[in-house]
Amino acid sequence: MTTILPLLDQDAGACCATVTGGALDEADAQQIAKVFKALGDPTRVRLLSLIAASTDGELCVCDLTDPVGLSQPTVSHHMKQLVDAGLATREQRGKWAYYRVTGGALETAARTLLPR
Repeated sequence: MTTILPLLDQDAGACCATVTGGALDEADAQQIAKVFKALGDPTRVRLLSLIAASTDGELCVCDLTDPVGLSQPTVSHHMKQLVDAGLATREQRGKWAYYRVTGGALETAARTLLPR
């Protein structure tokens, strides 16, 4: 699976082509579309916001259910979409999954829409 995450270590000028400044290759276009598709759901945007705003920068899935009013399996499904898109990471600790927002992933995806 191609990911935009290796592009995060590069400066903004050396990143992937922008939509308006050059052609994206198919793999990059698919990955960036996955990011925007994951962000097309307001619950997922809210979940990312909750995690990013947390004191430690991470939250257990058990801490995400009440704020969004959804069951643990539903929240886990949403988080899987965010992880698969490269917007969050997941760490299993015992029976609970802990999530962190992936630094720079949103900026990298957004940068593809900016003119060069």
